[in-house]
Amino acid sequence: MSADTTPAVPRHLAVIMDGNGRWAQRRKRPRAIGHRAGARAVNVCIDFCLEKGIGALTLFAFSSENWGRPQDEVGALMKLFLNALDREVDELHRRGVRIRFIGQRERFSESLRARMAHAEQLTAGNRRLQLVIAASYGGRQDIADAARSLATDVANGKLQPEAIDEHALAARMSLADLPAPDLFIRTGGDHRISNFLLWQLAYTELWFTELLWPDLDVDALQKAIDDYAGRERRFGLTSAQVNPGAVENSPA
Repeated sequence: MSADTTPAVPRHLAVIMDGNGRWAQRRKRPRAIGHRAGARAVNVCIDFCLEKGIGALTLFAFSSENWGRPQDEVGALMKLFLNALDREVDELHRRGVRIRFIGQRERFSESLRARMAHAEQLTAGNRRLQLVIAASYGGRQDIADAARSLATDVANGKLQPEAIDEHALAARMSLADLPAPDLFIRTGGDHRISNFLLWQLAYTELWFTELLWPDLDVDALQKAIDDYAGRERRFGLTSAQVNPGAVENSPA
């Protein structure tokens, strides 16, 4: 993407939904209750994107590292995932949302994989919002998978090593058909990207909030968008190159 004046609304929003467990613990409730509350915040985020005309929303639902969590919590998350797909897919389809999944879905149960495939097939023709759910996903694995794909083509004589550059690698990665995220939001207070879209976030604007994910509301999302709109995205260039008119008209 070439550098230009930051648009008022991002084309692609990426979100780490952090804080469900702490939200429940502060209320002395099981962590599973926090994950259920977090599912409601997902709907708030989807509604916001539809209202603002944001074209793509990528949510980090379950990382490849999350498989190491207590088995009862993983089981509760899988049940919640199944129920959410059964409950929400038809309505999202009606609203013009296309649902996609990225990550190692082979690690999920057969029944969950079937529901994921059904959601993708049902909504494949929708164009209003692309909802990408990163599930059993890791950014390092994404890069490794892309590199392996290139290496396989080289070994089979389909690709010359000299043809491998960053564009060739990017084309083999998740979200290759979407613009890179313009804005990344993380709730829960931590200031890191936690192995999420490592390649794709290279020039993404980052926004962090202390709010726990179930407490996310429209006001917080609007605050993030307003902050984003006020930033100058230079993509390695200078301010004068990005916005020469503003520099020329600035006070001496």
